Amino acid sequence: MPMKKFVNKPEDLVSELLRGFALANADKIKVLDNNLVVRARPKAKNKVAIVTLGGSGHEPALSGFVGEGMLDISVPGDIFAAPGPPKVIEALRMANRKAGVLFIVLNHAGDVLSSNMALEMAKREGLNVRKVLTHEDISAGSRKNPTDRRGLAGCLAVIKVAGAAAEKGKSLEECAAIAERMEANLATLAVAVSAATHPATGGVIADVKEDEMVVGMGQHGEAGGGTQKLKSADETAAIMLDALIKDLKIKKGEEVLAIINGVGSTTLMEQYIVLQSVKKVLDRKKIALARCLAGEFLTVQEMGGFQMILGRMDKELLSLWDAPCHCPAWSVK
Repeated sequence: MPMKKFVNKPEDLVSELLRGFALANADKIKVLDNNLVVRARPKAKNKVAIVTLGGSGHEPALSGFVGEGMLDISVPGDIFAAPGPPKVIEALRMANRKAGVLFIVLNHAGDVLSSNMALEMAKREGLNVRKVLTHEDISAGSRKNPTDRRGLAGCLAVIKVAGAAAEKGKSLEECAAIAERMEANLATLAVAVSAATHPATGGVIADVKEDEMVVGMGQHGEAGGGTQKLKSADETAAIMLDALIKDLKIKKGEEVLAIINGVGSTTLMEQYIVLQSVKKVLDRKKIALARCLAGEFLTVQEMGGFQMILGRMDKELLSLWDAPCHCPAWSVK
């Protein structure tokens, strides 16, 4: 089947989507001439800045998290591709301040390569930057070897608590410690039921049969943990949640955050049904669902499926999660 998308020239995809993004969210963000996405109202220089990078095509992430209480700058790359180091160091220079810059990077090869090269340049220039790597996808490796794991939609929780800490005036070391604590207490697992197409080439990403689902598929259609027959919402939630609880070693009486992230074509109806399935499993296990969220935050074009994120929460993390934010993808009053 030919690709059916309302686009113009493939080479103009990113610049045109960013122009539209800026028009739709002019009260929250600005897109600069170099395509960096920044807050409409800059944060005070005496507070830590939060910066991230990542490929386009996953809207609203990651630029949708720019705004009060979350990111200061997002560095978008081409479709499904990391931005080059020159653009990344440009963002780090722009964000640099005495209070410091927290640089949050999702663990994907291109993102890590670009971020490491930019950090080397930042170090030579004396910029005050601290990097935090997110790698919470449990399908891609053991918790004993976290750098083997991919960064998925769990980055939302890391950005949220780190951004709230920065708004409260916490130091770079404190913001980094909070981000790392949130990341260490996160686990994500994805399930896919249909493939996506690359909007610039029309190429199909992955192949999922009509009556099957793939548990553990990565953000770009990378190999998953296992193909099985399509299950109901209750059955799928139980399979995924059991794996997440086991990975985090969540015990009875603990408080958790649960996020259902739709990856493109899975309806909000389905996401809500899965979320209530999660609540039923947690209730049976006597684990408290302290906070929850459902929606599209990190997508893969029209791929069908969702990512389930589970996070162990403590009093401080819950307070930071509840703190106000005002971004294109999500606001908390």
